[in-house]
Amino acid sequence: MSVNRFLVLSRAVGGRLYVRPGRAVAPVFHRRAFRTDKRQLAYAKDLFLGHINKAEVFPYPEIGNEELDEIKQLVAPVEKFFSEDVDSTKIDEEAKIPPETLDGLKQLGLFGIMVPEEYGGLGLSNTVYARLNEIIALDGSIAVTLAAHQAIGLKGILMAGNEAQKKKYLPKLSSGEHIAAFCLTEPGSGSDAASIQTRATLSEDGKHYLISGSKIWISNGGMADIMTVFARTEVEVDGMKKDKISAFIVERAFGGVTSGKPEDKMGIRGSNTCEVSFDNVPVPVENVIGEVGGGFKIAMNILNSGRFSMGSSAAGMIKKLIALTSEYAASRKQFNRSLSEFGLVQEKFALMALNAFVMESMAYLTAGMMDRPGIPDCSLEAAMVKVFSSEGGWICVSEALQVLGGVGYTKNYPFERYVRDCRILPIFEGTNEILRMYIALTGMQYAGKVLTGKIKEMKKGNITMAMGMVGKKLKTSLGASVDLGLTGKDGVVHPSLQDSAKKLEQNTHLFGSTVEGLLYRYGKTIVDEQLVLKKVADVLINLYAMTAVLSRATRSISIGLKNHDHEVLLANTFCNDAFYKNNYWLVQLQKHSPESNDANIKKIAKEVLDNRAYICSHPLERTF
Repeated sequence: MSVNRFLVLSRAVGGRLYVRPGRAVAPVFHRRAFRTDKRQLAYAKDLFLGHINKAEVFPYPEIGNEELDEIKQLVAPVEKFFSEDVDSTKIDEEAKIPPETLDGLKQLGLFGIMVPEEYGGLGLSNTVYARLNEIIALDGSIAVTLAAHQAIGLKGILMAGNEAQKKKYLPKLSSGEHIAAFCLTEPGSGSDAASIQTRATLSEDGKHYLISGSKIWISNGGMADIMTVFARTEVEVDGMKKDKISAFIVERAFGGVTSGKPEDKMGIRGSNTCEVSFDNVPVPVENVIGEVGGGFKIAMNILNSGRFSMGSSAAGMIKKLIALTSEYAASRKQFNRSLSEFGLVQEKFALMALNAFVMESMAYLTAGMMDRPGIPDCSLEAAMVKVFSSEGGWICVSEALQVLGGVGYTKNYPFERYVRDCRILPIFEGTNEILRMYIALTGMQYAGKVLTGKIKEMKKGNITMAMGMVGKKLKTSLGASVDLGLTGKDGVVHPSLQDSAKKLEQNTHLFGSTVEGLLYRYGKTIVDEQLVLKKVADVLINLYAMTAVLSRATRSISIGLKNHDHEVLLANTFCNDAFYKNNYWLVQLQKHSPESNDANIKKIAKEVLDNRAYICSHPLERTF
């Protein structure tokens, strides 16, 4: 790492940069190239088959001593900056991040966390990125600004850009001299990204694309110098002209780019969100990212790659809330007792601790997977982290505010701001409804292909495969115990977690057979069964969460981490709760299940939506 970057991270008291005189600065940071070669990873997908691919998730990912030192050097100055130099109340009230705060973030290198060092960034791993996000998330406006810049704004150049594009744009983006934005959403296309209408037309001389259209809800839209813009282009496929989406690097300096008035938002008020319009913006053909017509895949890859960090971000926020609310609960007295002595208050703290532990476990398991050689495809795992963490975070901020009662509802304390900031989490980076469909359908498609392949083999006369499938069904029907290898002779889970591991195995086995039954029952029409798919996704999210806490707690015991017995308590408590929830959902997914209310829910919704109103008569409408 360069001396300049090391000095930037050696931030000292009073905003001055400090290095001990007469001593050379050793480059202690890892060099990380941004890898683009894929490696298949199928842990979550294999759960759809009733399998636990334990080699992918056990042991829990670890970092080396060098990277551990790296984290310690990074975390201290960032924590100091957010503690002393960030005025979140002012940012929220004025709906703007002050220039001096942005400058401080730039000095700390936080605009280029994952940009490789050769392009001026810190070149850090997904794991370190997740750790820094625990701190950054303490101010929602700053977290969104930085995420819009590097998790999606410049990520297209990083992932799919050519060498010339990286050399030209990444150095100024990683330093924060230039700010990035991601321009995909349009007035007529929200979750349906494939329906965008912004168009890029090739100029007559073939040197530029002229982009025209409008994008809405663009984070950093009013301040971005460089934008990744997605637009329709005409391409030739098999001799026929078709419209396909392409990705472009657009500079505001090209001209024709205008930003609308910043949105007056409920939360994350200091982040800049606005409409961005493009009026025949001339973009050099060299600024196409990847191939012409390949933009939709790039957009999805960008979004899929960044969601995992919401787990560590939400966990960081909840841990802060626990610290703030526990102090109040211990000192506030009612009925001659501290609030912390009452069972219903204690329940709230247990809920917050459980959620933080699970989110953290999922996030760092996923980050560890993503840091393995070859950039494995963890889009399914990342989506699950996002759904669980965004919804768990929303519950926890509400419970934290509830502990303080009326005091928490006032603007004198940060709790109401956390509630407002947190409400965006289930909405952006893919709504949780869309992500649930993605999670379920991706896994169902994978399972369908595997099962179809097995059926074809059986038709060809593969007796071994046929006997294997028949034997598996026979064992299930006879009530044989489930053993997927987590415990026993070759087990990977610590004995103190054995009961929870068995619950995970039982849930996984039943999940696999349930998925197989759903595929036979619905076939391709499963894509229209959203209430069914929601339950499938929710079971899978719980299975992955159970895996994460079991793997993490096992490692903590094995290496003797402080308070590992508390981790065991948290893991067993969560797994017990998740086990019974999963069983209930899996029962509802069985054919003709009396426990399923899906038909009634559809009927209620139809009658309300057909009338555009709540249709029950008022109880005071008339007497008998």
